[in-house]
Amino acid sequence: MSTQALPEAGTAARAADPLDVQLVAVRKTFGDVVAVDSIDLGIRRGEFFTMLGPSGSGKTTTLRLIAGFERPDSGQILLGGEDVAQKPPYDRDVNTVFQDYALFPHMTVAQNVEYGLRVKRVAKDARRQRVTEALETVRLPEFGARKPGQLSGGQRQRVALARALVNHPRVLLLDEPLGALDLKLRQEMQIELKRIQQEVGITFIYVTHDQEEALTMSDRIAVFSHGRIDQVGTPVEVYEHPTTEFVAGFVGVSNIIDRGGRRITVRPEKIRMLAAGQEPEAGDDSERGVIREVIYIGSVTRYVVDLEAGGTLTVVRQNIEGSRPDGDGERGRPAQLAWRHEHTYVIDEREGT
Repeated sequence: MSTQALPEAGTAARAADPLDVQLVAVRKTFGDVVAVDSIDLGIRRGEFFTMLGPSGSGKTTTLRLIAGFERPDSGQILLGGEDVAQKPPYDRDVNTVFQDYALFPHMTVAQNVEYGLRVKRVAKDARRQRVTEALETVRLPEFGARKPGQLSGGQRQRVALARALVNHPRVLLLDEPLGALDLKLRQEMQIELKRIQQEVGITFIYVTHDQEEALTMSDRIAVFSHGRIDQVGTPVEVYEHPTTEFVAGFVGVSNIIDRGGRRITVRPEKIRMLAAGQEPEAGDDSERGVIREVIYIGSVTRYVVDLEAGGTLTVVRQNIEGSRPDGDGERGRPAQLAWRHEHTYVIDEREGT
């Protein structure tokens, strides 16, 4: 089995874009725990940038460092080229949206959105205009007189977003803002958040542990592990071309096997299960094995195949005909698997770098 070299993430033109946020050798510890381990990161102006990783990976601490809620032990945090590492949150041109909304229950929606402008002593007429614009942006123009308790979870989240946007910050920070919503509403809000970000043109930095959220909304993703960044790239780059074993396993489902002294990965949906007597196409990578398990998941069926050469591959097939496969009849059956050579990638074995 041969393998393909990984492409470079991004392009020269993109790399030359101006940066709204830059982290240089940023480190943060809590006692003996290294939460952020000397990371470097550049986030471009107007980008929807997601920091993705499991609990304890350092993504939320990094967001809090950018917001000013935590201060780094060392390193630089630049906003628009200015080092703000030692400045308090109110001295940084950023706003934060949290999972719990943090709305004032005794205030109306309009008063909640207006609050930051009042603190900044913005003139009354200007406040009203900007509140109206913010509520229109989040599609709640008629909700200004209501109290937060009269709104659904999705509507409260939109109000929190409007309150953050009304100040016209350079950067909007979002700390797992959809985590409290049910699945259907969360999926709807993913689309809305991307629409809003494109409409207002503000740099969004989004923190989540949900790979689907990251892939759905982001221009680029940074995958965090053990306080470090394993990979930065577009959703397609991170999903299709994972550079480490951790990224391959965390972002989607991936097969990882040893071949020729190297660790290689291929996504389950890229693999074809050939019919009896069918041969792989010229240039394909292929493996023979025996079907160990058949798992029906509605729209797809997952097959687990033990390989003759060692290791296991998971294969996903769409249930196009709408009939449920006979798992008992297929378990133990020999299988010939094949996939296009360009879908095989060599990966780094490290769990986090």
